[in-house]
Amino acid sequence: MNDENNLALIVTIVKKGWGDNVVKASRKAGAKGGTIIFGRGTGVHENKSLLGMLIEPEKEIVLTLAESENAEAIVDLISEDVGLHKPGLGLGFVIPVKQVFGTAQIICDKDNRCELHMMEEEEGSEETEKEKH
Repeated sequence: MNDENNLALIVTIVKKGWGDNVVKASRKAGAKGGTIIFGRGTGVHENKSLLGMLIEPEKEIVLTLAESENAEAIVDLISEDVGLHKPGLGLGFVIPVKQVFGTAQIICDKDNRCELHMMEEEEGSEETEKEKH
């Protein structure tokens, strides 16, 4: 478990089909990637109906784990590329991360003792052994 307090979770909620644009923008700003989760919206702009049936718009929630010092740049580029400054297109927020567990790429990049690095080193040494024979 990593208790370092220099990570942030960027949560971006956008219309269905826009999650990939959020991930692309965050990667351009230096993030390693993101996770897209599907959901439904219930905001005031989305209470529309068709033939008397309420339409519940589908949303994509993008979770991006990033280093705190890069969070502002990532948020700025997401806002710019996706257009979140316009009403009704989505919203986002940043949460400080207290603990991280598991083998995430962002954690492994910071910790050379990470199992992912060890596996990559083992694979590299196996390939070197094969080249020798």
